[in-house]
Order: sequence, then C-alpha cells, then structure tokens
Amino acid sequence: MKIAFIVGVFPTLSETFILNQITGLLDLGHDVEIFAEYNPTENKVHPDVEKYQLMNRVHYFDMPQNKIKRVLKALYLIIVNFHKSPIKILKSLTLFYYGKSALSLKQLYSLIPFLDTKFDIIHCHFGHNGIIGASLKEMGVEGKIITTFHGYDMSSFILSNGKDVYNDLFIIGDLFLPISEHWKKKLVELGCDEKKIKVHRMGIDLEKFEYSERKIQPEEPIKLLTIGRLVEKKGHEYAIKAIAKLITKYKNVIYIIAGDGPLRVELESLVTEFGLENYVNFLSNVGDDELLNLFMESHIFVLPSLTACDGDQEGVPVVLMEAQAVGLPVVSTVHSGIPEVVVNGKSGFLVPERDVDALVEKQGHVIEHPELWPKMGKCGRNFVEERYGIQKLNQRLVRIYEALIIGNTNALEKLRKSP
Repeated sequence: MKIAFIVGVFPTLSETFILNQITGLLDLGHDVEIFAEYNPTENKVHPDVEKYQLMNRVHYFDMPQNKIKRVLKALYLIIVNFHKSPIKILKSLTLFYYGKSALSLKQLYSLIPFLDTKFDIIHCHFGHNGIIGASLKEMGVEGKIITTFHGYDMSSFILSNGKDVYNDLFIIGDLFLPISEHWKKKLVELGCDEKKIKVHRMGIDLEKFEYSERKIQPEEPIKLLTIGRLVEKKGHEYAIKAIAKLITKYKNVIYIIAGDGPLRVELESLVTEFGLENYVNFLSNVGDDELLNLFMESHIFVLPSLTACDGDQEGVPVVLMEAQAVGLPVVSTVHSGIPEVVVNGKSGFLVPERDVDALVEKQGHVIEHPELWPKMGKCGRNFVEERYGIQKLNQRLVRIYEALIIGNTNALEKLRKSP
C-alpha cells in the first residue's frame, strides 16, 4: 500500500508514537510518505529518523508566514503546477468552498505536495490535520481519509474553535481512530457516526524496553521519576508540592524531572520556594539511551496529569506504557485515557487531578512497601504486552487499511469490536 501521513511537525521527540507507526509500516513492506507543516529543528532527533532515512520521505507545506512572500510564492506554485491539475488548484482557491482558508492560501499550500502522487490511505494524526485531509479529498486528491484523535485536538482545540469544528470532517472522512474509549465517546457526543469510529491505540516497541524487577539496596535513595514536557497538563507543579510533603517523612527520596518546556523557570522557582534543591533534579529533553537509563535507575514513576486551564488534556501518555514495560510501579491520575493504560491498584495507583495529599498517600504507600514492586511491575509489563505492543497494533492497522480500501464492512465491524 502507498500511505501518506499528515502531521503537524516532523521530526519531533515528543511524538514517538507516530514515528512507531511509520517505521512499523515500512517494516511491513508498505510505502510511506510524510507531509508536515514544518521541521521544528530540535537539538535531539530520534535515531529511527536516520535509521530509516525518513527525511527523504518528508514533504513540507512550507507556507511563508509573511503575507507578501506567501502570495508571491503561491503565484509561482500556481504557474509551475497548474498544468498538472487545473481543477484541483482552482478548487483550492475557491472562497465558496474554503472561505478564510482559501484566502490565506492554506488549501493551495497543502494541495501542491499531493499533485504528483496517488495514495491508498491518507492518515492524518490529530483532528486539525484531519481537516486538511478532508479538504484534500474535496479538491479531488485520491485516497481514503483516516484521522487519529489524540488529546489536544479533542480538548483545547475544540474549546478554541467551537464544537462544530469537525462537522465537515465527520461527513467527508472515511474512518476515525481515537486512541482511547474515552475519546471515542467524545467523538460520538460531537456527532460523529459511531459506525465510522474504531479505537486504535498507540503503542511502543517492547523490544526496546527491557523488563527489570525493581529492588532497593540498603541506604540507596528511592528515585521517583517523571518524564514529560514542562507544560501545565503534565501536572509537575503538584508532583513538586507532593515531594515537599513526602520528605517530611522520607528523607531518602530523589525526584527527577526529565523534559523541557515553557514552565521550566516557574517550576524551578517552586523547587526553590519549598527548599527542595537537594531532592529535585531537572534534566532537559533526553534521547533514547538516556531515557532507558533513567527508567532502569528509578524505582517509581509519577505522572500527575490534569486538565489545563485552556482545556488541554492528555491522550494516553506513551511514557506510562514505557514505564510499566520496564517494570516500574506508577502513580498517576484519573485523567483522559490514563485509566485505560494503568491497572489501578495492581500496576500502579490513580488519584484525582490536582490532589496533592492523594499523591503523597499513594507514593508513600509504594515507598513503604518495596515488596510489592516486583508484583506491580510484572502486572504492568503483562498489561502493556497484551494491549500496547506496537507490532501487534501495526498489523491491526494494516488490516484496518485493507478492509477500508476494499470496502469490507464485515471486516471493519469485527475490528471495531476487537480490543
């Protein structure tokens, strides 16, 4: 199959879940091209980007921010490409169809990279990219339009753009793949036809995350770990406040926060305010090897996710899959799809959002009972193997693609009902 992925940015370390799908489909022998708005040019790039030479498969929409440059470049693109498909190009400029998007030339810039190639599947990650996919279909680009919904696109994006923002997408799109049952319910509430919806989870490469039974040596400090961008929805503020209370009883605790983001200065100030400089360590973004070392050296994983003030929510944090895969007991929150990835009371504990005392209680319980760590870790590993192994998920994704292409409604229905 020839498959197009439409994403916001590429490559980026924070979206390894998309990368795992792309490389998995290449391993299965399919031809994949990637279409993105821009390259974020991060300092660290996932090694699979080079291993699979993915930059040779990337096409950027490259729409200039400056309006004059945008118009001048658009005129050039129209002149050079008009002979390829005049009807599609004219449609991209039609205000009747696309209103402000046509006026901004966004439709034209998204169309141009698709003029020379036909695809069986156009897989859009995040709902706002699904809108691009739907408009491409309206302009005459061939391929079944699939949209995966994650978190931001089902929360703050809708609050900013209105609950009707996906109405046209729901009609034009061929299939919708929310990553959790939580978001499936939300799609139905928004008016999406349930027959077009199939929960398809993101996953991890289990071969890269070796299971290790957690133990504590005499006099060894207990290491708590959080990995995630320093943004509000990750709940770092509440984890730090919980540490301030934990150390009044447990002096041998070290808390490591790995990640970067706009709240770094604010969070570092909070650590200083509570006098936690000897207990809390900040690390910047970490690569694969560093990530694995952090997992191996830690005892408990903490992710107190919450709904941000702008409505932004998690999807199903991949880092929770990774932490459980390596055998870490976890403490997280009852938030979005997290209850679908943590076996509450068995592989870890879930507490209400923003509840510092509940975080302290559950972390304290895990700290006081290291004899439970191996059982919790094994439970988490088994659960992730059962539901979140990327190889199984990618094989299922291929079956979804194939059934959609040939219009096999019976096969799609079976896949909808499968876990």
